[in-house]
Amino acid sequence: MTSADLIALASRALIQNYRQQPIVLGRGRGVEVWDLEDRRYLDMTAGIAVSALGHGHPALVAAITEQAQTLLHASNLYFLERQILAADAITRRCFADRVFFCNSGAEANEAALKLARRYQAVVAGAPQRTRIITTKKSFHGRSMATLSVTGQDIYRDGFGPLIEPVTEIDFGDLDAAERALGTRDACAFIVEPIQAEGGIIVPPAGYLAGLRDLCTRTGTLLIFDEVQTGIGRTGAWFAHQHEEVTPDVMTRAKALGGGVPIGAIAATDDAARGLARIEGKAVPHASTFGGNPLACAAAVAVIETIDNEALLENAKEAGRYLNRRLEELVAKHPAIAVATRGRGLLQGLVLSQPAAAVAGSCREHGLLVSVAGGVVIRFVPALTVKRAHIDEAITILDSVLAASS
Repeated sequence: MTSADLIALASRALIQNYRQQPIVLGRGRGVEVWDLEDRRYLDMTAGIAVSALGHGHPALVAAITEQAQTLLHASNLYFLERQILAADAITRRCFADRVFFCNSGAEANEAALKLARRYQAVVAGAPQRTRIITTKKSFHGRSMATLSVTGQDIYRDGFGPLIEPVTEIDFGDLDAAERALGTRDACAFIVEPIQAEGGIIVPPAGYLAGLRDLCTRTGTLLIFDEVQTGIGRTGAWFAHQHEEVTPDVMTRAKALGGGVPIGAIAATDDAARGLARIEGKAVPHASTFGGNPLACAAAVAVIETIDNEALLENAKEAGRYLNRRLEELVAKHPAIAVATRGRGLLQGLVLSQPAAAVAGSCREHGLLVSVAGGVVIRFVPALTVKRAHIDEAITILDSVLAASS
């Protein structure tokens, strides 16, 4: 079937919730993808920050293939070798002592919120502490609970009533955080170290450390949502590590499986008690597919390859180079390109107009980028990206901006 045939079939067979770009992708290699008619695109989206190793990386392909030939699924009724090794690989690279696996970022954030509520009720003996503090312009997922703590009305329209009590405050405002936490009725403060979907907004220096201090003093669990910023995206394993601040709980997904669906929460020993089972009572949280051998084999392969190929360093160096090239576009096209922001290979070009049309024109010229926060062109390429790829992307974007001015 041709791309046109499949798009027509999709209009009949799929629920019409997405706004897909009008191409059908068939294969990929590295940072390049091709549609069914063999048109080539430079991929600077990496599946929305998922394909950390690029497309078709031999190490990931080998790990998935080997695991598929041995044990695909067995459930959490039993210990699973790859799951245990994946948990160990994560804890050795961050603050955490324990890991719970699920299937997506929304599931990870949902599990973290459940952990926080139960921690206060069962561990801390404070069942009245149910409020969740979140930030405006945040994005934490599309389940009912994670919609409730996502600080963007556009995602919540039509889905009320949402889960309460939730308090939204401005991102980066420590005074607002102190006021919100001062009532001491919050179970958790959930925050992204960098607001990705909200427009790639980096907090002011000292903000994360200030939140850590406030949460410690008020007995509130601090949850860092690293679903998009984690697994090397910013040049460190996790974005909060740039600030030398640790949370009680951290969530991640996206790049963890390199394209295989997997999510996880990581927690300190103390915080993990919020989901620990109690003899004679129901298991407090579970996931049938969570931590399955295939997904965990992929996670181990991604983590080990990032180390083996020095991709954290590449993310830092390539990210600095990408930012410099984007700054050149701001200087060259000031009427439309107004600022850059980001860290590592999470970079954004802020426009003076809605970014969707620019992203569409880039696609027509063979460059795939995405939009964040409505007016930001988002670059989240594979951590394997090279300067030559960045130069090609900037050349295309330059010509698109010139035509849009």
